[in-house]
Amino acid sequence: MHLKRWITGIVAVPFLIFFIYKGGLTFALFIAVISAIGLMEYFRIIFHPSDYSSFNIISIIGMLTGPLIIWTAHKFTMDLVVCIVIFNLMLSAFISITKFKSDENFLELVAKEAKAILYIPVMLSFAVLIRDGSDGMLWFFMVLAVVFAGDTGAFYAGSYLGKHKLCPSVSPGKTIEGAIGGLLSNVLVGSLILIIFLPRLDFLPSILFFTCLGIAGQIGDLFESEFKRVAGIKDSGNILPGHGGILDRIDALLFALPVAYFFKKFILWI
Repeated sequence: MHLKRWITGIVAVPFLIFFIYKGGLTFALFIAVISAIGLMEYFRIIFHPSDYSSFNIISIIGMLTGPLIIWTAHKFTMDLVVCIVIFNLMLSAFISITKFKSDENFLELVAKEAKAILYIPVMLSFAVLIRDGSDGMLWFFMVLAVVFAGDTGAFYAGSYLGKHKLCPSVSPGKTIEGAIGGLLSNVLVGSLILIIFLPRLDFLPSILFFTCLGIAGQIGDLFESEFKRVAGIKDSGNILPGHGGILDRIDALLFALPVAYFFKKFILWI
């Protein structure tokens, strides 16, 4: 498992670096693809097992809306993203009205799809906003490095030192020691990047930033685990050997991205 994780990472990282470096429309399209795959995996989780296929009229609308939200965040403004989210809900609501007579449970699909839109493409749209902003490439690399360092630190700290369960009802394998190791990795890697590349930033607020990124990432990880726990599956997919699915890889990042954007724009004023 460890070897597969490292091999997958070594193969994937150059492609990731390329898309981040290119930025602009290329990066937005890359994030749109990630959003579409993430939505497919999400619908697979929440509709397993159930009477509904993961490919139904509501989920298909969601998978089309997701990439549109990413493109809109890049090309226009978040104001229009909000409008798309609302129009998506209105369209899903209209379809549910036509289906309600024959299937009263159809309304649940609308709630699940609305949550999917907020959870994946809206969260991912902050990746585009960060990359399109000032020093966007550096900031996005920093967010990725901090989040992935926390994930790796938690994995190995938990594997070798973990004794006390963090949240066994959600994810039995995660430990308090792993969570602490992850946060220490967040702060360590973030501090190194700060000293080398962003020395103009205030140190103490930045340490708070890295800590909040780590906490948000761990909440995101556990949140996705809740879905898989209810569905009774281990991974969201198998597209990334050793890591599972795309959603397994970006679950922490989904929650960290809005936090990063908030700190960058409203706390650190960059």
